Amino acid sequence: MLRNREMVETKLQRIAEKARKEDECRLTSLFHLMNEEMLRECFQELRKDAASGIDKVTKKEYGEKLGENLNALVGKLHRMAYIPLPVRRVYIPKPGSSKNRPLGIPALEDKLVQAGLTRILSAIYEQDFIEDSYGFRPGRGCHDALRALSKEVEGCRVHYIVDADINGFFDNVDHDWMIRFLGHRIADKRVLRYVNRFLKAGIIEEGKEIASDKGTPQGGIISPVLANIYLHYSLDLWFTRVFQPGCFGQSCCRSHYPTGYCPQ
Repeated sequence: MLRNREMVETKLQRIAEKARKEDECRLTSLFHLMNEEMLRECFQELRKDAASGIDKVTKKEYGEKLGENLNALVGKLHRMAYIPLPVRRVYIPKPGSSKNRPLGIPALEDKLVQAGLTRILSAIYEQDFIEDSYGFRPGRGCHDALRALSKEVEGCRVHYIVDADINGFFDNVDHDWMIRFLGHRIADKRVLRYVNRFLKAGIIEEGKEIASDKGTPQGGIISPVLANIYLHYSLDLWFTRVFQPGCFGQSCCRSHYPTGYCPQ
């Protein structure tokens, strides 16, 4: 069928166009995009040297029977039988500090599923994010945020600059609020259920399993877009719809998230 032969990117563009035109629409049919074609593209984009999760499976090993593995994975996903594994927690140096920060390394198939869900979520929410949001967005980065800030400072009457940091943000995201925020745009319960499963997948550290009742594991491919969605509703919309209209004069918000984040 022609529908089955459509390129993944074309399908995502259609989702993005619908989300852009209907800014209050709740999308109901999304999970069908999590097919073998999508996951094959996600596999090809994985780093060859990426560290293994608790499954100890490398990209090379998984690719030796790629078609068979992806077919089985898609079957489990659509039967709602897929259960993410806990992430393997390691510690890496924190830039600009003598401290270490935690990094979660997902299992290989979890990386593929997270990558697929990330592409779907990004197609929707890139239409919603405010123009002043820069962190972890396609074609944007800290240098773009700095250029925009420099333009504002040099070209406008600026009296105050507030430099704020959310301490331990990725470790403290509230799961219930995360799912409620996603529900504003997503009505496909399968997408919401799998996001929730990843949030609660747990952590393996020094051989012990730790429950994850809050936060998004740093290192997970899906964590950056979830962070942006959470901050879109809790910070950006508050600033643009509540705080900004009550300001005397001009105000702007240039948001950027930690450069030390490293999806595995």
